[in-house]
Amino acid sequence: MDLPIGRTFHLDQDRWRPMTLTRRQLFHAVSTIAGGAVATAALAGETIQVPHSAGTNAPKAMAPDGACDAHLHIADPRFRPDFPAQFGSATFQDYRKLQQRLGVSRAVIVQTKIHGVDHACLLDALRQLGPNGRGVGVVTPDVEQAELLRLDAGGIKGLRFSVWNPADAFTTLDMVEPLARRIADLGWHVQIHAMADQIVQAADMFERLPCPIVFDHMGRLPPGQGPRHPAFAIINRLVAKQRAWVKLTGAYLNTQEGPPNYPDATRIAQAFVAEIPERLVWGSDWPHATERTAPDDAQLFDLLSIWAGNERNRLRILVENPAQLYSFSMKASP
Repeated sequence: MDLPIGRTFHLDQDRWRPMTLTRRQLFHAVSTIAGGAVATAALAGETIQVPHSAGTNAPKAMAPDGACDAHLHIADPRFRPDFPAQFGSATFQDYRKLQQRLGVSRAVIVQTKIHGVDHACLLDALRQLGPNGRGVGVVTPDVEQAELLRLDAGGIKGLRFSVWNPADAFTTLDMVEPLARRIADLGWHVQIHAMADQIVQAADMFERLPCPIVFDHMGRLPPGQGPRHPAFAIINRLVAKQRAWVKLTGAYLNTQEGPPNYPDATRIAQAFVAEIPERLVWGSDWPHATERTAPDDAQLFDLLSIWAGNERNRLRILVENPAQLYSFSMKASP
C-alpha cells in the first residue's frame, strides 16, 4: 500500500483515516520509528556543529534502526576538580549533538584516562542513555568485588586495558588475566587496546581467558603490513572459537595515507569484514583525543559503507552484532 508523502494514517474502528502532517511532524514521526529523536536532524538534512568534530553535515548513509556507536569517551570537568586544561571537555550533552548528527540511537561509552578509575562521569552518562547505553570501565586488580557489582548495576559490561602507550597507561597486560577471572561470572568482556606486536606477545594469555575479548581499533595492525601481520591470524583464530570481537574504529590510528578515505586502514577493515562480519562493531572514537585535527564524523560513518561492502554487513556491524555483544534488545528504545 503506497502512502502519499506527508501523510499518515490512524487506525480508527478498523478503518484507515488520513491525517495531514506538517514537514516538522513528519520528521518527528520518522525519527521516532528510527530509534528516537536523535535521528531527526539527520533525516531533515539539518547541519549540526559538534565539539571535537569537523564538518556539520549529516552522513550520506542513513543509520538503521538501533544503530550503535560502540566506542566513544566522555570527559566532563564536573567530575574532576583538577581537569587538565589542555584537554577540551567532551561532555555527554556534547555527544548528544553527535548522536543527533549521525542518527545513531545506541552508544557504548568507554572510560577515558582523564577520569582514571573514577567512574562517576561514565555512570552519569549511562543513566542518561538508559536502556540504549552500555559502558566499559577501567579498574586495577585491587578493586573490590562490591565495586564491580556497582558498576555492573550501572550498565558497565566490560573492562578496558589500554596498553598501547605504556607512558600513560593505567593498566598492563599482566592485569588482564586475573581481572578476567573475576568478571567472567558477570558476563563481562575484556577490551584490549594494544599494538599488533603486543597482541602477538600475549597470544597464549588470550587463549586462556574465561571471558570474551574485544580488540580495539582493528588490532592496531601496522598499515604497511595490514592483514599480513601475525596479529590478524591470532584475532581471527580467537573469533573462530567464538572468543573474540573486533572494533572497526580509529581509521586515523591505522593509516599512513590519511583522510578522507584512509586507503590503508580501509584495506585492514575490509580484510576483517571478509573473514568475520558477524564479529565486528563500529564506533566513532569521539572525541578523537589522539588527533590534533578533528576528523569529520559524518565521513567516518560513511566510510563504514565502503568497509562493509554491502548493506547486509553494514546492518550486522551497526545493529545486530552490538546487540549481541552488549545485550541490547533487538528493538531500540525511544
